[in-house]
Amino acid sequence: MSWDLSLLIYVAFLTVMICIGVPMALAMGLTGIIGLTLLHGTTLWPSLGDVVWNSTNSFTLVAVPLFVLMGEVLLKSGAAERFYSGLSVLMGRVPGGLAQSNILGSALFSAISGSSTATTLTIGTVAIPQMRKRGYNDHLTFGTLTGGGALGNLIPPSIFLLIYASVVQASAVELFVATIVPGLIAVVMFMIYVAIKARANPGWVPPPGAPATLRDIGRALFDCAPISVLILAIIGGMYGGIMTPTEAAGFGCLLAFVIAGMYRRLSLPALRSACVNSISITCVLSLIIINGQILGFAVTHAGIGMGVSRALVDMGLSPFVFFTFLFVLYLVLGAMLEGVSMMLLTVPVLYPTLKAMGFDDIWFGVFLVIQAELAQLSPPIGLNLIAVQSVARDAKLGLIMKATLPYAIMLSALCFLLYMLPELALWLPDQMRGR
Repeated sequence: MSWDLSLLIYVAFLTVMICIGVPMALAMGLTGIIGLTLLHGTTLWPSLGDVVWNSTNSFTLVAVPLFVLMGEVLLKSGAAERFYSGLSVLMGRVPGGLAQSNILGSALFSAISGSSTATTLTIGTVAIPQMRKRGYNDHLTFGTLTGGGALGNLIPPSIFLLIYASVVQASAVELFVATIVPGLIAVVMFMIYVAIKARANPGWVPPPGAPATLRDIGRALFDCAPISVLILAIIGGMYGGIMTPTEAAGFGCLLAFVIAGMYRRLSLPALRSACVNSISITCVLSLIIINGQILGFAVTHAGIGMGVSRALVDMGLSPFVFFTFLFVLYLVLGAMLEGVSMMLLTVPVLYPTLKAMGFDDIWFGVFLVIQAELAQLSPPIGLNLIAVQSVARDAKLGLIMKATLPYAIMLSALCFLLYMLPELALWLPDQMRGR
């Protein structure tokens, strides 16, 4: 059977399953098994056990539950809430006030949660009541929460990039380091936009209050210090080659428990809840990874990846046209799929073409994680939109979407900036390799 007919069969099966409500993870696995059976009978069924084992027997992926647990412990212990409160004092005189705290708080909290939705929920739960109480416009509030939350996987460490590293056998540390500069650019763009918006619409923010006293600033620094030290220790340890991502995740968990003990708010029920949430998230991700790898195995054996690669190369597309095609493709897929599923579904098909056209693995990982964050902001699946609405239950989804649109545009612009200046993602990894 030709690769194009095989591709048509896989797309048809996957589309039908999604349309009838089959969960995405199960739909990928069943499509892979059905496709293998149609093309090869039951000959390759014994190999599925190896696929499952190889998908889960990864030292890199051990970091996923550890990073999730670290974020849960900091959340349940009240450390995240105190961190945000301290940050709001330090950012009080910056144009936009608490709205700027949402952006910066999301960026920093992203480094301990590794999840966009978790970041949005955590910061939103604290920020929305406070900002409404002080008179901030909901448009400004909601946009900074969904947009700031979209930094979740762009600021290292990133659960998405850990999975991508496992799939393409790339260095997780280099991927983490590669996102630092693009992540900082995104933070700066968001903060500049908020400042401009606050200046242009003075009614959207309350009048500046009295300057914080030295005592207030000292207290705020004290509240921010523990999590700031934790973030620097994790990123610094990986960048300096002292720790692998998995070791950094374990060390981060240890520091999270130390911080929780310092605040004395992590009760046994709260600890149980943190562990249950971590296990639940890890199980869901593992199910998606296993089924995605089964589909990838089937796609590889059908020759679809190489067939698509040859077809695209024969079309004579320029690298920019191909990049634009990828951007639009992921924009469309992001409206229907969450980031990890989108990545596992497409990488086996597109990876040979990427290599043939000279795109770098590390650069593509950074591009892909930005596209995954755009998916978090894209209705109807956009989890960040749903997360904000779950906190502000009286808010209309249309208002949240309108407030989010500028941040989606800025992330889109960042994708094209990365294409024009790939060094933004590759310079730090090159420095690590000693180039």
